[in-house]
Amino acid sequence: MLAVPMKSQYGPTLGRLLSPRWRAASPLVRRAVIAAGVAIVALLIAAGLTLENASYSHGGRVPFSFSYRGLYRVAPEPGQFVRMQRRRSDGALEDSLAVAPLRLPPYSGEESGELPLYAVSYIRTLGRRHPQFVLEGEGKTKVDTIFAYAVSYTTVLEGRTMWGRDILVLPERAGVREGIDIEMLTSPTANSQVNSPTEVGSAGVLSRPLRTFSFG
Repeated sequence: MLAVPMKSQYGPTLGRLLSPRWRAASPLVRRAVIAAGVAIVALLIAAGLTLENASYSHGGRVPFSFSYRGLYRVAPEPGQFVRMQRRRSDGALEDSLAVAPLRLPPYSGEESGELPLYAVSYIRTLGRRHPQFVLEGEGKTKVDTIFAYAVSYTTVLEGRTMWGRDILVLPERAGVREGIDIEMLTSPTANSQVNSPTEVGSAGVLSRPLRTFSFG
């Protein structure tokens, strides 16, 4: 490899300074240095990927997609399409997002009137799933421009108080019965801009999936 010409007042280069020590080093030391360099490069690549947006898409009967950043995919629980988490360095859960199928019973009228009725039984199911469940609010909302219905609550998970907000959303079609249940959990200390369970998903790492969610 040809060396780049350099004026004498700027030399010697770092390579020339280290060359004698490198030649004098034992094979074991050389291998250790090479391995450390490879590990550092891998770490930098992983850090760069973490800062980039990732995306998830699902096909099937109700296709949907969204992008995310700062969340890491983990094994979904039974019945879920996908589950993502963000944990602190000590392993404590900070944020969680899961997407599960939603299926309404047969109904007449508009879905905007059916979702609040369905939420009654949905809240009872949440109470059975979370023994320390406390309902904090419910009401109409939107995911992108799509009508949806949100259920906000407090629970205890892994020994810590968590704020939850589940959003029930259907594709915009007359009489549609199959949709998506977006389940979000966050620690009260995860984001200073989120001050109650009803604000979960309005800021922080959980906001991007909601802003970019789309059917199809």
